[in-house]
Amino acid sequence: RQAASLADLVDHFTEREVLLKSTPSIAPARGLLTSGFGAREDPFTGGLAAHSGLDIANVVGTEIIAPADGVVIHSGEKGEYGTCIVIDHGRDTTTLYGHLKDTIVKVGDKVSRGQHIGNMGNPGRSTGSHLHYEVRINGVPVNPRRYVMH
Repeated sequence: RQAASLADLVDHFTEREVLLKSTPSIAPARGLLTSGFGAREDPFTGGLAAHSGLDIANVVGTEIIAPADGVVIHSGEKGEYGTCIVIDHGRDTTTLYGHLKDTIVKVGDKVSRGQHIGNMGNPGRSTGSHLHYEVRINGVPVNPRRYVMH
């Protein structure tokens, strides 16, 4: 009975470890937060528009890192995001990194929290060098600030 109980505990903590490692929890880049999540003035039209992520500005080439373990499901061009990476972290959670100068990872790569995945740039619908960072749950953007521990 003790052995079975110990095995259950090991299983429980192993599952918790996987959950913690795959939950986005660190900032994907260093820089100045120039735009938050939610309604904002669109820099191209001047009108009010929804912004589905955070914009972090820094110089071209600034390192972008994975905020959690996951699998790369997109690496390349993606419309207004320009060069972009999308990582699947499991449990219907994905993160998106837009306006990259270049990517270091390819589709199917497993990444770990803190791993260098690409470099900041300015392609796509962009007004300057920055990272557009999104967290999506079931495909719906949520405020990424809830996923950045300090």
